[in-house]
Amino acid sequence: MASCSLGRRLVACLLNVSEARRKDLVETVAKAALYNTEGVRREGIAVLNIFNDHDYNRSVITIVASIDSIREAVLSACEKACGLIDMRAHKGVHPCMGAVDLIPIYPLGEEVGVEDCAEEARAVAQGLTERVQGTSAFLFGWADSPLQRGLAQRRKEMGWFKKTVDLQQIRPDVGTQPQKQFGVTGVGASPYVMNCNVTIDTQDINMGRSIATAIRESTPGGLPGVQVLALPHEGAVEIACNVESVKGSPPDHSAGEPWPSFTIGGQPYCHVPASLITTRVSELAGRDGVRTKGTALVGFTPWECRGLAELALSRGIAEFWRERRKIRM
Repeated sequence: MASCSLGRRLVACLLNVSEARRKDLVETVAKAALYNTEGVRREGIAVLNIFNDHDYNRSVITIVASIDSIREAVLSACEKACGLIDMRAHKGVHPCMGAVDLIPIYPLGEEVGVEDCAEEARAVAQGLTERVQGTSAFLFGWADSPLQRGLAQRRKEMGWFKKTVDLQQIRPDVGTQPQKQFGVTGVGASPYVMNCNVTIDTQDINMGRSIATAIRESTPGGLPGVQVLALPHEGAVEIACNVESVKGSPPDHSAGEPWPSFTIGGQPYCHVPASLITTRVSELAGRDGVRTKGTALVGFTPWECRGLAELALSRGIAEFWRERRKIRM
């Protein structure tokens, strides 16, 4: 992701919190990343986007900064979220285990290495459990040394996909035994993960699960780097995809949209384009006479995130999510 010098040490954190129905509360969490307790703005931090989903009761806050500045911003937002969100009262159709459910750190700049992100993620996990007594965390990706287990594997080990979770059975990597108020938080680092959700016009969750299985990376013929859930959503079914960047050069693109690609530490990475996911879901649903209703990206592609981060930080726009539609790109 080569670009201007401003972006060379950039990282992004797509902070997932278990609240969306109280949007003012989520904005308060986002602002905690940007301003200290006296209301003074932290330099070099911006929130690019806040994505809220009412049915899921889950929000994703896109925080960007240099790797030298990201820790305090993320920890302040997490501390605020833990003071405002109580998992004992949480209701939503999306799986979750923590008030702060996920803290992933992604490199955007070419001067940010794998170990830089891993160290920062481990420091965030430690900092969260020290600042908020009773919180706990599990590590994934580059932060999970030496195994470097992926997020999907760690979530499965933690019981994240189950309808009811026995917190007493969980052995966190950092912090105390999980408490019901806070749950447990996933903290890690990896190449950028894009979220792409395709809605199919049916309430048949079994059809959705069949489609999810077909496109999942672990299925022969599935899409590389794609982890999928099928969830009821606004009277339909959403095929919710985590689109992981995979190591290697893009495949041949004689047909279809090219796969976006970038490098981390000189290593090439690429990811499946959203258009291919939409096409594959449309084909599979169409076999049963069902159409797609639309595709939504939760946040941005890696390139978009880098470009918007540079724009927001160069112009000093901390609350970029408010201004994005007004800015001539």
